[in-house]
Amino acid sequence: MKLSTALSGLSVMACTANAAIQGFNYGAFFTNQAPKQQVDFEYEFNKAKNLPNAPGWNTARLYTMVQWGTASDVVSAIPAAINTQTRLLLGLWTSGGSFPNEIKALQTAINQYGTAFTDLVVGISVGSEDLYRKSDTTGQSGVGIGPDELVDYINQVRRVIAGTPLQGKPIGHVDTWNMWLEGANSKVVAAVDFIGMDAYPYFQTAFDNRIENAEALFWSAYDQTKAAAQGKEVWVTETGWPVSGDTLNGAVANAQNAHTYWRQVACGLISRNINVFWYDLQESQWGQANPDFGIYGAGDLGTLSPQFDLSC
Repeated sequence: MKLSTALSGLSVMACTANAAIQGFNYGAFFTNQAPKQQVDFEYEFNKAKNLPNAPGWNTARLYTMVQWGTASDVVSAIPAAINTQTRLLLGLWTSGGSFPNEIKALQTAINQYGTAFTDLVVGISVGSEDLYRKSDTTGQSGVGIGPDELVDYINQVRRVIAGTPLQGKPIGHVDTWNMWLEGANSKVVAAVDFIGMDAYPYFQTAFDNRIENAEALFWSAYDQTKAAAQGKEVWVTETGWPVSGDTLNGAVANAQNAHTYWRQVACGLISRNINVFWYDLQESQWGQANPDFGIYGAGDLGTLSPQFDLSC
């Protein structure tokens, strides 16, 4: 091999290694509560990898390690990721007493799939918006857990992956951006390797949340989270703008505004080399979600086109 060729190859690998993660969020079930099977995940993962005018969306954020409708079977997204060579931000659901089953499924996946699985993992998220749900006194958001229990779960995961190929993978927690500003939650910040931040200006009805202000609202949330992160890296684990749904204060859900938000925020995150998991590739698979954040609308992904231009 010529030296120039070798150096060129090293340069490409360095650029790839330093590129920010681009991915989507993938639930374990469809709108009608039917569980996603391996073929469904493979279909979605391949669709994301081939977005028109938007390369690089090759990572999936999962919410659970457990196949929907089972006690502790490994979620079928794992073999789907192996078959499609899709990278993974693993998720372990921590609310509602299901955590032992999540740990069992994680251990099974390591033993069953080995490095074909573990080499794809970019990180592990212990929980999703648990602190937010715990803080919601209305009870409408579901059951959450507090910071002490969450730190215990984070430490459990560290012990479980010690001595396995997942040892050394970054461990984080995902929550709404404002939860990271609460002093009581700083112990969670101290326990993790990265901060997962969810931010939706569409839902920020206490502010003037018209699309004209959405970019500023998002970056304000990011900057405040970054300031509370104790030097830890901040990953944007959920954000997006709905293509349809109710008007919330000044926030209008339509494809034009979703396109504006994509150009301003998704493209901005990519240009700043910040890890991002967009919400959502397709939200309405069986039935109509309200609001609907999907880049693709309801129907067969194979026949649909994006609802707005994805170029940056």
